[in-house]
Amino acid sequence: MPIVKYPRTIEPLWIEWDRKAQKCGLRHTIYAVNRDHYTGEWLDNLKHGKGTQTWKSTGAIYNGDWKFGKRDGYGTYSIPDPVTKEYKKVYSGWWENDKKCGYGIKFYSDMEYYEGEWSGGKRSGWGRMYYKDGSIYEGQWLEDQCSGQGMLRLTNENRYEGTWKEGKKHGLGKFFYLNKGQLFEGFWVADIPKCGTMIDFGREEAPTPTQYPIPKVTLLGNLTFGVFTDSTNYSCHH
Repeated sequence: MPIVKYPRTIEPLWIEWDRKAQKCGLRHTIYAVNRDHYTGEWLDNLKHGKGTQTWKSTGAIYNGDWKFGKRDGYGTYSIPDPVTKEYKKVYSGWWENDKKCGYGIKFYSDMEYYEGEWSGGKRSGWGRMYYKDGSIYEGQWLEDQCSGQGMLRLTNENRYEGTWKEGKKHGLGKFFYLNKGQLFEGFWVADIPKCGTMIDFGREEAPTPTQYPIPKVTLLGNLTFGVFTDSTNYSCHH
């Protein structure tokens, strides 16, 4: 019986090249067409696991966790200083679906930073913001703005404690004028005090007390009220 020989099937080169190009597991640095590059772990051609991404256009670097091609988990994002070229940390904390989510610290400048909760890349939840002028806000945030209950302490130790909405005092609150020994308690609308009372508070210990104490006004039935006055307008900024 004659032996029939069939020609060997040769696999096209592109199939072999494609197989070698599949990225899975730990790989050396992979460069994109725009010169961005990534070094780390892969899964099914997607960044997945631990890895470092560098963006050529800005020089920014992200080092941390990835999930299916997106920053997800714990990681640090840094950018080069335009003068010294040394890398400065911008954000260090948790990510989800390529956005800041969970607890993290973001540096806006050398003198200004936020530490607290994030959601969808914005400050949301409980957090503390340190401003470059020395004031500090601690409290609730929503959509990158002070919203809910919070306290703003100024550099002269005066402070507001109360309700906020969209970055402004809104609702019931107290403004402590510790520098002159007074306390205003009332109701705010969009940073403007609409009604309330002003009383002496710690006037004896105040560094610059008012010349005279606030007098009391007694009405029928021995009902006592403080004297209303405008409070200084300070907003939760940035």
